[in-house]
Amino acid sequence: MQGDTQGLPLSGVRVLDLSRVLAGPWSAMVLGDLGAEVIKIEHPERGDDTRDWGVRVGQTETAYFNSVNRNKRSITVDLQTPEGQQIVRELAKTIDILVQNFRFGGAEKLGIGYEQLSAENPRLIYCSISGYDRTGPEAERPGYDLVVQGEAGQAPLKFGVAAVDLFTGMYAAQAILAALYERQRTGRGRHIEMALFDCGLMITAYYGLEALLIGEDPPRYGNAHPSIVPYGVFDAADGPLVITVGNNAQFERFCREVIERPDLAGDGRYTTNILRGRNRETLLPELTRELGSRPRRLLLERLARAGIPCGEVAGLREALLSPRATQGGLVTQQPHPHTESGTTPVLAPPWRFDGERMPVRYAPPQLGEATQAVLQSALGYSAEKLAELKDKGVI
Repeated sequence: MQGDTQGLPLSGVRVLDLSRVLAGPWSAMVLGDLGAEVIKIEHPERGDDTRDWGVRVGQTETAYFNSVNRNKRSITVDLQTPEGQQIVRELAKTIDILVQNFRFGGAEKLGIGYEQLSAENPRLIYCSISGYDRTGPEAERPGYDLVVQGEAGQAPLKFGVAAVDLFTGMYAAQAILAALYERQRTGRGRHIEMALFDCGLMITAYYGLEALLIGEDPPRYGNAHPSIVPYGVFDAADGPLVITVGNNAQFERFCREVIERPDLAGDGRYTTNILRGRNRETLLPELTRELGSRPRRLLLERLARAGIPCGEVAGLREALLSPRATQGGLVTQQPHPHTESGTTPVLAPPWRFDGERMPVRYAPPQLGEATQAVLQSALGYSAEKLAELKDKGVI
């Protein structure tokens, strides 16, 4: 299947990924997952920063890098050289989409800003990702996920993954697809600008609106839900489980059929979800005591019969190796020339079209593995020119 895009939604679309680390590469990977040809530009020696982050895979990759760079081809170009900048300008004439996350003004200094490239390719969709609004006073301030999480009113303990980066990448991919659709009507591209801070505020969702309505930061509930009670992780006699009681009818069944406490179902303090939220301090100790006195398997069986969403708490590795994940094709094994087993695990895209999961056409690339092939096919560079550029350290 490698490289085959026939029948995929974005077949024929070409993307130049000039971004690094997470938000930008994530958005470009989404496009690659959906069938676009994605060319990732990296520094000839160090490559993307994330090639040196986390668990090593082979000689040039890591688990971090591999998680955001499947379905791409890597070419190495030194953008600090005039020849390297010229290569990008030439490639930009042949593509549909460019993604970059240079610091404010960095792309323009290299001669590869939106105005510079769109003058030669008016159909170009150009996505700039930065920490803060590029039209505001903090345009030049570098942005990092953790900094934005702190400023966006998050709890002192950050998300386990860089959620702001990931959401920014998804928002960016959505905007790019919208611009691609619009281009069918207008024939012209767009300059899309995404800021981590903006996206971080957006994903506060109902927490953000509640903060504005009540005039202060909402209370922090950990694994519990701010609006739904009971909802969260609870301890059975022999291990944790997740219980999500989403409406009043479920709560009544939960009390009568699961924990055998009809008195709680009939208590006027708990008859509606709003009342349960107000009186959680008296309700939750009762529920915790009842759940803790029963084995997990019994509780899960009763919850399932009562139609209440529930589940065991699994470790990350356990979840990835579960029948649900393996039967769904969510974890693939891709060939790799520099691992002991000759393969490496790569997560599959989450989308299904007409019942078929989007494929992993390319494993996360080794540094610069496609440089010669791409420059020959896309720009017609001769073997002599490629050798000259390599001797100069440009590629």
